[in-house]
Amino acid sequence: MTVNNRFYSLERLNRRRRLSHAFYPHKSAQLTSSRIAKRVFDICFSLLVLALGCPIYLLLAACVYISSPGPIFFSHQRVGRNRRSFGCIKFRTMVPNADRKLREMLEKSPQMRKEFEETFKLKNDPRITWIGKFLRVSSLDELPQFVNVLKGEMSVVGPRPLVKDELSRYGEEIDYVLSVKPGVTGLWQVSGRNDISYEDRVKLDVSYVAKRSLALDIVLVLKTVGVMVLPKNNGAY
Repeated sequence: MTVNNRFYSLERLNRRRRLSHAFYPHKSAQLTSSRIAKRVFDICFSLLVLALGCPIYLLLAACVYISSPGPIFFSHQRVGRNRRSFGCIKFRTMVPNADRKLREMLEKSPQMRKEFEETFKLKNDPRITWIGKFLRVSSLDELPQFVNVLKGEMSVVGPRPLVKDELSRYGEEIDYVLSVKPGVTGLWQVSGRNDISYEDRVKLDVSYVAKRSLALDIVLVLKTVGVMVLPKNNGAY
């Protein structure tokens, strides 16, 4: 998918909105209608996935439970719309005390430290459990995030949910990206995920915000299903 290279700062975005509202008041109504339609889609789709996927959730929860001691779910602080923090829910894919073990590994291995500082990920992370590897490759670890969608913290489709340490990597584009809710899926998830550079991750997030529409959301949901069914070389780890 072509990445839109046109960037916006929050100041330029707000100026554009003010001009649009002043000279084209009908666009404000269109924007409101678009947000309502997206929210209705988010709620209906999330309820459908949670209802139909209940047997799968129970099976995955049992696998997580027997894989290692610890909770079934993991809540990680992410930065949402308008910089509001929230707990992003996932199935736990790592061993207990993963944060402490990460610090120990990064202190002992300069190579791991460099990789983590560049991507906020480790391709061969020894903290991941056997079921965690499957959940990550298949993206099934993110299914509980539909609860975040129902709570209004996320959308089905949107930019990546960012951790606080990533905000500076977005430069002047961060407020534009954070003007919408992060998504369970999005352009990044169907464009190579961790196999693409961080710069391209930023471009994909900005591109989604610039192009966002209900039609694009539906296309990305369908592509996400394809990536989950055929997860080979999808960049997830």
